[in-house]
Amino acid sequence: MPDCCAPGEYRAPKSRTNLNDYWWFCLEHVRAYNAAWDFYKGMTPGEIEMQLRADTAWQRPSWPLGRLGAAAWDGELPYRDPLHVLDAGGMKRSPKRPPDQAPSELRGPLATLGLSWPTTLDQAKSRWKELAKRHHPDANGGDRAAEERLKTINLAYAAIRTRLTTEPRLAAAG
Repeated sequence: MPDCCAPGEYRAPKSRTNLNDYWWFCLEHVRAYNAAWDFYKGMTPGEIEMQLRADTAWQRPSWPLGRLGAAAWDGELPYRDPLHVLDAGGMKRSPKRPPDQAPSELRGPLATLGLSWPTTLDQAKSRWKELAKRHHPDANGGDRAAEERLKTINLAYAAIRTRLTTEPRLAAAG
């Protein structure tokens, strides 16, 4: 800066197009420069949006999840696992089943809630709320049978919720 005798120890980029070319300022002047500098100045809203999206992936190309490698996970894994390490980690996939056939461990809970497959978490939650209100012991004069039905309903909903939240592809299918 003109008429500044302090050493220029702090760098600031000259422009947004060349962020590796710097001006060198003293502390007082770099603070003033940074306060006045606007990276997005002169950009259209569309250009700002594109810049923000590129920054979320560190200026690297990216693709939607599951688009390029999904085929390898649909059936058996394409490599050997003699020590069964992937089985223990839950990475092996079950054999393909028709999209309208519920997983075997969900058939009972779905029947308890009166839902059909495929279903979504929102549908399961809505049905659970409806049945919980209907079978709550307070709504049935403290009836023990209603309490047992409510416990069964809660367990069924918990099983469906756990499965749909731990396996997003099932929730997406439903």
